[in-house]
Parts: sequence; structure tokens; C-alpha cells
Amino acid sequence: MKSSKLPCLETNSKNLTEQIDALLPQMHCGQCSYAGCFPYAQAIAETTAEINRCPPGGVTTLKALANLLEKDAEPFIMEMRQQEKPPMTAFIRESECIGCTKCIQACPVDAILGAAKQLHTILTKECTGCGLCLAPCPVDCIDLLVLNQPNYQPQQARRRFQAREKRLEEKQTATTAIKPIQQTSEQLAYIQAAIIRAKIKKRGLALQKIADT
Repeated sequence: MKSSKLPCLETNSKNLTEQIDALLPQMHCGQCSYAGCFPYAQAIAETTAEINRCPPGGVTTLKALANLLEKDAEPFIMEMRQQEKPPMTAFIRESECIGCTKCIQACPVDAILGAAKQLHTILTKECTGCGLCLAPCPVDCIDLLVLNQPNYQPQQARRRFQAREKRLEEKQTATTAIKPIQQTSEQLAYIQAAIIRAKIKKRGLALQKIADT
């Protein structure tokens, strides 16, 4: 029987991390408590994280990791089956979108198109279904739709995630301390006004529905 303990791996750490990362679904959802699939792969390679922290990968990924690391997946399978979810993609109800860009900022693979004060839309072939765009949306106009199979390609998602991380790092280095404060203040005022308008619109639609019944 394979050991359930984290092994002392002699394999080159970088090479092992890449092998582990190649088995992960590249959703970059954070459910493993790491900021992306690669950091989680690093933690597994360094024996500081177990192989059962990727619900999106499900039992298939769990067994693949166990096989690579010569571990026993059996103790984790029942719990993983309970955590598994079907593939999903995000969908923005564009008529309710206020153009706040919060979902764009949250997407780990840049799968949302749009700009401030403009309607946003999801690139369904790039969306990993991570769900990170739902919570920041101030008007709850984003849904997760169940799919028969994932729309996205893991390798492409990895490249998009890496490109975004590099862009954000460069932006952070180049941006002054004053400018983002001014931008945030202006954007906040717009978002607050847009939320009020959205609530008034929803209230009006609800009253109209009652009047029509």
C-alpha cells in the first residue's frame, strides 16, 4: 500500500512543480487556498500541501497526482467526490451590468471584455468557471452556467494567467502612489451612483410586475 504521508522527494523541485502543475485544471480559483494552480503545485512539490485540495480537478486529478507522487489517493476519494462540481462558465446579464470593471479585475485569466462605464461580456472559450467574478459584482448580474464539458483549454488558461500576473506586476512597478487613489475615488463615485440606478430600475420592474398581475 502506498504511504499517505508526504514523501521526501528527491526529484528536481522545479521539474516536479511543472509536472504537478501540468496535472492541475488551471482554473486558478483559489479553492486550494493558494493564489493559482502553480503556487499550489509548488506547495505540493515542497511537501507543504496535500494532493486533495483541488475540488475542480476532482477524483481524476487526485488520482493523477497520487500516481505521479507515488501516494495513496484512497483516503481522499470519498471526500473529493462530495466536493466535485460540473464544469461551469460565467455569464453576465448585460442589461443589468453597470460597467464597474470589478469582475474584470477579479478574473485570473482575463476572460472578461469591457471598460469602465461600458457593458462587460465573458469570453466563454477562455472562462475557466472559477467563480471569482461573482462576489465583487455589486449588482449580482453574473451567473455560473453548468456545462457538459469545460470550454477552456488548460494550457491556454495557464498562459493567460501568467500573462496577467506579469502585466499586473509591471503595472504595479510603473504606477505612482497618487494616481491610483484619484482613479479609485472617481470610480467609486460612479459605481455608487450606478448601483443606486440599478436598484431603482429593479424596484420599478418589480412594481410593474405586481401591477400587471
